[in-house]
Amino acid sequence: MVKKNEIIEFEIKEVGFPNKAKGEYEGEIIKLKGGIKGQIVKARTNRKRKGYWEAKLIEVVEKSPLETDIGCSHFGTCGGCTYQSFPYKAELELKESQVKELFEKEGIDINFMGIEPSPILSGYRNKMEYTFGDEEKDGPLALGLHRKGRFYEVVNVKGCNIVDKDFTIILQEVLNYFQEIKVPFYNKRNHTGFLRHLVVRKALSKGEILINLVTSSQGKLDEEQFVNRLTNLENLKGHIVGILHTTNDSLSDAIKVDKLDLLHGKDYIVEEILGLKFKISPFSFFQTNTFGAEKLYSIVREFAGDIDDKTVFDLYSGTGTIAQIMAPIAKKVIGIEIVEEAVEVAKENSKLNRLDNIEFIAGDVLKAVDNLDEKPDLIVIDPPRDGIHPKAVNKIIDFNPETFVYVSCNPVTLVRDLKVFIERGYEIQKVKCMDMFPRTPHVESIILMTYCGSEGE
Repeated sequence: MVKKNEIIEFEIKEVGFPNKAKGEYEGEIIKLKGGIKGQIVKARTNRKRKGYWEAKLIEVVEKSPLETDIGCSHFGTCGGCTYQSFPYKAELELKESQVKELFEKEGIDINFMGIEPSPILSGYRNKMEYTFGDEEKDGPLALGLHRKGRFYEVVNVKGCNIVDKDFTIILQEVLNYFQEIKVPFYNKRNHTGFLRHLVVRKALSKGEILINLVTSSQGKLDEEQFVNRLTNLENLKGHIVGILHTTNDSLSDAIKVDKLDLLHGKDYIVEEILGLKFKISPFSFFQTNTFGAEKLYSIVREFAGDIDDKTVFDLYSGTGTIAQIMAPIAKKVIGIEIVEEAVEVAKENSKLNRLDNIEFIAGDVLKAVDNLDEKPDLIVIDPPRDGIHPKAVNKIIDFNPETFVYVSCNPVTLVRDLKVFIERGYEIQKVKCMDMFPRTPHVESIILMTYCGSEGE
């Protein structure tokens, strides 16, 4: 009989989205986060749920037969990636099967058009948030990512293979500099210390690099010396266009701005996608896989079809990337986004691209749609991970456009929302996945729906 806090060993039989593994021990179903089908793992039982036990992964005792790649030198200790040891073909097959399984469980028939691979597998990330800390208690200063399953420990990630190589060069230089002058990191246990985060962004199409050092106010940065160390780097493929210093005294680990100082250059970079330019500020949302985003947005445009005389709504529009991708081929586009800063960036970018047929509205989709008088022909929805607010979904459908294109980063909430669309008379025409995050469990899905009429019509 399985007991709480028992250390058990079993084989992972299947893995569902997002990276939820399942196996069996002494007749009981065991579920845990992490793991790969075919692995033999040790886990600690946590709590009994209806029909299964929750457990926490402790150790991989035996690799899966699927794990044939060497992967990354930090794999297993760093908490960033999951599928570094997978051949990429197997990773794509897994993600495809997980998405299809979610549709099948809900009894939703789909015309599945497969999964598009990422154009690049290594060095695809255009943004990284690194954390200062130590690899072990009272150890030397470290700068990298959180250790897998740990909140306080940090892993130096000199060999990370999903980030642009310039990031690693910058990370190492910053770490060397602060190790040399013996500056302490901000201790999240007692809330003392100075160094908190290093955020690096790069416009992969243009090579522009933006660096943001995040500290507490419990120290002083020698701004001139810090800037000189970075601007004198000679082996970067890109070029540093801006260096910033953010002061953050929040007790949480999230990056919040109490004060923002521009130390060098400008406070933004400019990325280019599908012939359009996008100004990216230190805290703007932008897809982390630039070349993958081009493929993703190309699929959205393809699914939208011929819209040259049509009005388009872009709901949850963020910094307006999709709206601006659609604007050159549409009559008019209206974007709605709750984050006011993102809306201001979207307006700036539309001016940068000389697009005068876009209107951006700052507001919650749930309330803002009540004030729209326009009749859309197409609505594009790209909601956050939680999906569409349950009270907003019917309001959105009430516009009764000919076509919906739903872009989702979470197929679990996607299938939940799609059931409502189907009940309201919409039919799924096709589904395609896009792998925006190789080596991780995440996957994007793009769905085309058209109105076919409700029952009784």
